[in-house]
Amino acid sequence: QLVESGGGLVQAGGPLRLSCTALGRIFAINNMAWYRQAPGKQRELVATCTSGGSASYGDSVKGRFTISRDNAKNTVYLQMNSLEPEDTAVYYCNAHIRQISSTGWDFYWGQGTLVTVSS
Repeated sequence: QLVESGGGLVQAGGPLRLSCTALGRIFAINNMAWYRQAPGKQRELVATCTSGGSASYGDSVKGRFTISRDNAKNTVYLQMNSLEPEDTAVYYCNAHIRQISSTGWDFYWGQGTLVTVSS
C-alpha cells in the first residue's frame, strides 16, 4: 500500500531524500508522516505533513529535515540534510487513508527503508 524508496549509505554531513507513494484505490489521504527506529530504540516520529502542506518535526531533526508532499501523486518526501550518524535507522512512512471502497479511515505503514550514516 505504501512503497518507500531512497534509503542507503551516506557520509555524515551529506544529504538523502526518501520518497513514499500510496498505491491502490484511494479516496483521500489525510496526514502523511515519517517515523524512524534505530537499533535497540523505540520508533519515533520524525515529521508529519497535513494534506494542506503544514509540517511539523521532531526536535532532533528540526532545521535539517524537510517533509513535503505531492497530493496529485499521493507521495510524501523527506529531504534529509546535514545527516549525522545518530540519524541511522530504518525509516517508515505512515499515512491516514480512506479507500474508495470504505467509509472509514485507516493508518497504513510502509515496509521501511534503511538509512545508514557513516562517520
